[in-house]
Amino acid sequence: MHWVTTLAIYFTVWWTVLFAVLPWGAQAPAEVEPGMAASAPAKPRLMLKFAITSVLALIITLALWLVAESGLVSFREMAREGGPFR
Repeated sequence: MHWVTTLAIYFTVWWTVLFAVLPWGAQAPAEVEPGMAASAPAKPRLMLKFAITSVLALIITLALWLVAESGLVSFREMAREGGPFR
């Protein structure tokens, strides 16, 4: 895979993982301040969640890259044969 393709996959995986990680540990405050949504988390800890997202996205992207580079799954071969569900 070209490095630009790998970067695009990482970016896509990063955003997908972020939306899975955002709810982790989110708790609404006991007392809601005026002008604040009742469902807004008291301590969102976004930097920690960004770090976790980055590491998980890197692991997932590396796994996808290894599968693609190993030849275990050949997308070019599947395209030549008409796809996996032919």
